[in-house]
Amino acid sequence: EVGKLEAPKLGGNYDTGQMFLHKVFGYRGVILFPWLARVYDRDLPNKKDSSTKAIDTDTPPFSAPVGGPAKEIKGRTHTYYQVLIDGRDCPYITHRAQTESVTFLGNHSENTRNLYAIPGLDYVAHEDILPYSTQETNPLQHELFDKFLLHSEGHDPPFVAQDTLRAWQEKNHPWLELSDVHKETTENIRVTVIPFYMGFRENQQNNVYWWRYCIRLENLGEATVQLRERNWRIFSLSGTLETVRGRGVVGQEPILSRDQPAFQYSSHVSLQAPSGHMWGTFRMEREDGYAFDCRIPPFSLDSKQETPEDLFIT
Repeated sequence: EVGKLEAPKLGGNYDTGQMFLHKVFGYRGVILFPWLARVYDRDLPNKKDSSTKAIDTDTPPFSAPVGGPAKEIKGRTHTYYQVLIDGRDCPYITHRAQTESVTFLGNHSENTRNLYAIPGLDYVAHEDILPYSTQETNPLQHELFDKFLLHSEGHDPPFVAQDTLRAWQEKNHPWLELSDVHKETTENIRVTVIPFYMGFRENQQNNVYWWRYCIRLENLGEATVQLRERNWRIFSLSGTLETVRGRGVVGQEPILSRDQPAFQYSSHVSLQAPSGHMWGTFRMEREDGYAFDCRIPPFSLDSKQETPEDLFIT
């Protein structure tokens, strides 16, 4: 027995130390802290009405890039959580291309190809949290669990943040921060994109800026579909427009069925400019051979001025 399921919170945030099951991917995890993100959902009606007024943000609308649909999307605020994944569950998360990690660049003086990762660190939307309570004092296997959280008898939840967690969050805020989420649905296939800035590399000619982007595909319909091809357009502020085509994603051609309706993966992109845009399509195929292009919502690649700190814990 893992623990006892609790009622999901309809109002307010979950606390640091809350144990949970992921609603879509099924793994055990623990909440570290919340992020307030702007969600740009191209499926939602854009007019202001009484139901959306309360969650409209004051941020300017996201404008589609060159070549994208000429449609302005209002950002709506939504809570996501930084979480640790239980290492015991990682081998069984079959509809994830890899164990979710936070990746970042090392010091500029090092090899320019170096890329570091902290595995088992994820971002989870509020509605994907299924909270549970447990009597175990060490209920999760992750090397950062004991460094970040302390068991506290009588506290609810019974795990509280240590100073190391607060210091780590503050020190690495620019590289951990989840700020924008983009969503769009085509023929019952919903694509969600979350971009993260990772820093830049200096070379002799110019700086190279890096981003990670996390993509989730969800099948909201009844028919099984398979992702066959990807087609990306990458626009750089330097004026270049690149097209990237290929079979599948990260070496896979995932199948989205009623049993396993979601698939998630992360990838990286670099530009020789501090900002740009990406958009594109996934070629999807149903079992009867019917194929269609599923739109990837346009998203911006924005850089930050700071230099990445080392994310390792000492």
